[in-house]
Amino acid sequence: MSMPPILRLMRPKQWVKNAFVLAPLLFSGLFTSPEAIQSATAAFVIFCLASSATYVLNDYSDIENDKKHPVKSKTRPLASGEVSKGAARLLMVALYAIVVASTFFYPKVVVVVVSYLLLNVAYTFYLKHQPVLDIFTIATGFVLRVLAGAVSLSVPLSSWMFITTLSLALYLAAIKRRQELVKSGASARDVLKNYSLNLIDKYAEMSATCAILFYSLFVMSDRPDMVFTIPFVLFGLYRYWFIVEMEDSGESPTDALFNDRILQLTIVGWVGACIYGLTV
Repeated sequence: MSMPPILRLMRPKQWVKNAFVLAPLLFSGLFTSPEAIQSATAAFVIFCLASSATYVLNDYSDIENDKKHPVKSKTRPLASGEVSKGAARLLMVALYAIVVASTFFYPKVVVVVVSYLLLNVAYTFYLKHQPVLDIFTIATGFVLRVLAGAVSLSVPLSSWMFITTLSLALYLAAIKRRQELVKSGASARDVLKNYSLNLIDKYAEMSATCAILFYSLFVMSDRPDMVFTIPFVLFGLYRYWFIVEMEDSGESPTDALFNDRILQLTIVGWVGACIYGLTV
């Protein structure tokens, strides 16, 4: 059964990105605490609603560009005409209202969630048109997810987790821009006119290198029992790059994840290895 257009406008498949909210729950070792699980799950749900609100806002403001995109013109409900602008406005207001109301029940995350919403408003109307800033803004959204998870548990966000998350997110954002440029050309998005394929490849390579370097340093210095999780991270990066280069995917990291069983198994294996390393 196909998903209703109004629900597709919320992009529930993209909620998998909000799994970053749960990273502090895993690395803090609090995943056996029911109270901690409840707090982290609440932060996850709030971020799902917040991210859906930003997706609706972004699609609403980007209808004309999406109509020129070979894929988005058919899959985005607003660009394809499946959902009216009026319905999108109502949905957007409802989502923002629910997010604001939710933060009253979980006030710990209110500052992070509001920062995320404001950042994405700035991204929608200005930052996504600014080269380099657009990539860093996307990456900052992932860092805020991790920060929300840490704040919900009242645990500090370690410097290692911050820099590793930022590096990984920069890699994913660079690959997203790379595939947009390859598939649609500079006409699909204004900021793409400022990039070359060679430049974005360098950004992606540098970010991937930093991600594995910082993660490895973190594990070997702070969590030596988790050293066997490093091969999973290496293989995951290799596999993702294979998907990008050889299967011409990667414009949407979420689609790449949902469509590749090996990548899914790699993530499951990494999570299992982390849990084992943290509990032995």
